[in-house]
Amino acid sequence: MLDLDEFKNTLLYDILVAKIKAKTELQTKLKLAPKCVEKGMSVQEMAELLEIDIEVIRKYLRENF
Repeated sequence: MLDLDEFKNTLLYDILVAKIKAKTELQTKLKLAPKCVEKGMSVQEMAELLEIDIEVIRKYLRENF
């Protein structure tokens, strides 16, 4: 049986950690979108500031506001 230390040394573990990290970073950045809207920022400005694709920002704002 594979123990935790062995699992941490696998490619599967590395892939899972990378995907979770990317998703968490995106969610964290998107939490700033309401503040950007309050400050009067355009979608383009938000995308540039947060380094997120403009379509991701638009979708988030459509679904959450």
